[in-house]
Parts: sequence; C-alpha cells; structure tokens
Amino acid sequence: MKKIIAAFDGIHYSAATTDYAINLVKNGNAHLVGVFLDDIAYHSYKFSDILSKEGGVSDEKLKELDKKDEDTRKHSMQVFKRKCEDAGISFSIHRDRNVALKDLLHESIYGDLLIIDRKKDFNIFKDEIPSEFMRDVLADAECPVLVVSEKYTPVQKIIILYDGDPSSVHAVKMFSYTMLPYKHFPVEVLSVKPEKDSMHLPENRLMKEFMKRHFPTAEYTVLKGPAEETILAFLQQQDDAPLVVLGAYRRSKVSRWFKPSMADHLMLNLKLPLYIAHNK
Repeated sequence: MKKIIAAFDGIHYSAATTDYAINLVKNGNAHLVGVFLDDIAYHSYKFSDILSKEGGVSDEKLKELDKKDEDTRKHSMQVFKRKCEDAGISFSIHRDRNVALKDLLHESIYGDLLIIDRKKDFNIFKDEIPSEFMRDVLADAECPVLVVSEKYTPVQKIIILYDGDPSSVHAVKMFSYTMLPYKHFPVEVLSVKPEKDSMHLPENRLMKEFMKRHFPTAEYTVLKGPAEETILAFLQQQDDAPLVVLGAYRRSKVSRWFKPSMADHLMLNLKLPLYIAHNK
C-alpha cells in the first residue's frame, strides 16, 4: 500500500486536491495523509486589520481574527475527514504548525506522492504562478509531485514530455510506479526537436524498448519548433483531459531565477494536472 500526501492550506481549502487524492487512493489501494500546513507567520488578515483607532495593535481584534482562522482551519479538516469517510478510504490527518515549506518537505521524505494545488503560496498578498513556495516545493520535494488546478477534472489520457534527458525518463519510471490507477489509460509520448534535427525520437530504440515494458500501447509524436511554445500549443489543443508527465525541475535557486522550468511555463498557462519528478 502506497502513501499519498495531499497538502492543504486550512484557511483556503482545496476541494479539487481532495478529489484528485481520493480518486487515486480509492483506485490504487493506497493510504492518504491530509497534511494541513498552519504556518506560524500565515493568517487570513493583514496587519492593518488588527490596528486600533489609536494606531497600536488591538489585542481584542487579534484574538477575534485568530479565532476565526482557527475555526476555518478546523472546518477544513472536518470537510476533508468527512469526504474521506464517505469514500471509504484509508486516511489520516497531520496538522503541522511551524514553517509550511520546511514541514511539507519533511513530510515528502515519507511519501510516495505529493498532491498540491498549483496556486498554493501561503502569502496573504497575491503572488505569481507558480509562487516562490511552489518553486521550492517542486525543486526540493523528496517524492514526485502532482500539481492540480482548482477544479477537478477526471483524467482521460496521459501525455509524457520526453526530450532524451535522463530526468524525463526518470519521470516515466516514477509515474509507472506511483500512479497505478492511470497505467492503462491512453499514453502519448511527445518530443519537440529543433528544425534542423531529424524526426526520430531521441534515443529512439532504447526509449521504445523501455516504454514497451511500462506502457506497451503508447503512441509517439515528434514535433519541431521552440520547445515551450510548441508544447503549450499542442496541450492547449487537447480535448480529452490529459495529465502531463515531465521531469527536470531540480536546479539551483539562482538558476531558476534566470531560467524558469517547463513546469513553470505550463503551470502559468494551463490548468492541466502535472506529474513532476526529478532525479537528484
């Protein structure tokens, strides 16, 4: 039985994350852990909300707003608990109360898969997509990550992004091991190459030999053009609710500042679920 972690912000609960997690657990004989991250520095209110008329901090307002946040977090956990019970799955709940990023990365050491909403940021101010929090999670998580959108859509097809790099092959391996309910879905391997290159799949013989053991009915598509634009255009044309598999997120933080990954590009422009795995 595998262990799947679903990460939540109790103040802004993600129903879609729960739905994706329950679907995987129910069809894969797994155990689900709902990790509710109560970051010590994160609240629903702004500093200006707790100021008194005199300009100082109002203890009364602070106490009232903290209680409201606590009630919201407890309600979120109750909603999660009720949905898991209704689905009849094996589950447990962890409430981590320190630093959200540190807590979640620690939890990921002991998980086979982490599911998280693409907009998660633990910041009361509007952040970019993906947020710095999400970038750090994707780069440093100790297990594969399934990034989902705010609306649950049943997966109908798997699209694997493959460029010949070992990290893209590693992502296929991890997907095959951890996403058993999706192993028999239609699979398409997509590669994008420069205009001057041949139309052959990178490492054609080895890749197809490998895929035959994991996804024997997979189909292959090779396109030419700039990778980011070509892949995005291809995925935007899909009508059958695909899940996208990709690797290559792990780089130094400085490198990520100057060159966002393909995952960043897809999270910003699409609402498809993304399965991201990196090899260290």
